[in-house]
Amino acid sequence: MNKGLKGEVWPAEGRTFQDAKSGVSVRQLTDYQAHNYHLYFTENGWYDGGKRLLFVSDRSNCTNLFSIELDMGRITQLTGLTEGCDFLSACLNPQGTKAYYKHRNTITEVDLATLAEKQLYEGPAGFQAGQISVSADGAYVLTNLVEDLSHRIRTDLHSGYVGHREIMEARPLSRIVQIPVSGGEARTVVEERDWIGHVNPSPVHPHLLTYCHEGPWQLVDQRIWGCDAATGRTWPIRPRREELEMVGHEYWLESDEQSGGRIGYHGFRANGTGFFGSISLDNTDMEETEFAFVNWHAHGDGDRQVIVDGRAPVQDLIYWRRGVDGFAQAKLLAEHRCSFHVQKVHAHPRFSPDGSKLLFTSDRSGYANLYLLDIPEDLDRLPDYAAEVRLHIP
Repeated sequence: MNKGLKGEVWPAEGRTFQDAKSGVSVRQLTDYQAHNYHLYFTENGWYDGGKRLLFVSDRSNCTNLFSIELDMGRITQLTGLTEGCDFLSACLNPQGTKAYYKHRNTITEVDLATLAEKQLYEGPAGFQAGQISVSADGAYVLTNLVEDLSHRIRTDLHSGYVGHREIMEARPLSRIVQIPVSGGEARTVVEERDWIGHVNPSPVHPHLLTYCHEGPWQLVDQRIWGCDAATGRTWPIRPRREELEMVGHEYWLESDEQSGGRIGYHGFRANGTGFFGSISLDNTDMEETEFAFVNWHAHGDGDRQVIVDGRAPVQDLIYWRRGVDGFAQAKLLAEHRCSFHVQKVHAHPRFSPDGSKLLFTSDRSGYANLYLLDIPEDLDRLPDYAAEVRLHIP
């Protein structure tokens, strides 16, 4: 079969094994000698009633968007890009009928039933488009535009954050734009002389979103920001509470008509103590749990459970479930054995929409592949994680 063509179906290539540390059954979804990785951890990739999952792969020496049937493991190539292995930003509309991807500075829609494509947007000259996401009503794709400073600052952000501090200090002109999926002109929602990234719409309210000021977390003026796209109002979320404190990797925990939602995040105190937490959009009801190791990311399923991916020498997925005493006892869920050498091989753990499964990426085999496991109902099956954990409610 001639591989690498849009619409091609690849046979199942996964396997199942028992995790060496916890004994949990782990399903490897992909097994190919090229990087395969799921969508960024703030983006849901499950669709078709949870039967299919979007992912990105460099197979055939080119980066494309794929779908895997989770029951049988069959893989379908959704796009037919033929050049390069760029980091491909992709997202799914709330209805699970359309996917969107950004290739270089162009954003394209893919019909998941017919694979028909439609170009929605091409970024202006002199700017670089960032990650993409979709509004809660599915009406807009949102992205950030950042002034291209590569002619005077050496950058390689996907492979070691080269230029990270220099771009922050240069304060590039940045915008957040709404791109109507039905066609028409994009609208600028925010414009600032700060490096904007991580545009993340509310999963419930079409007018609400978060974004960040990019740069080294301990040096950036304020990491997490809220925005009302209907009015243009912006405000800081979870301001730094001590000099050199680090807070970031924000994501939406939950949202409802009364509160507007809660934002999850993780960070490090000035003394290096790690923590994950959540806070309301109006900066009330903050709750944080500290832990005595270094991590890369955290993701929460509402206020019920949290996963953290340890950073070397910790190479494990550490799990908490809320009990009567909060997130008191950390559990070792599984090894991730992820190098985090480049963005494509970040673990980026994410719970499934119903909270029953955990998806992560690992290059334990030398190439990034997708892994999926069931969260045990009985936590006594899991070994306790020995590092000190303590609840901190200011």
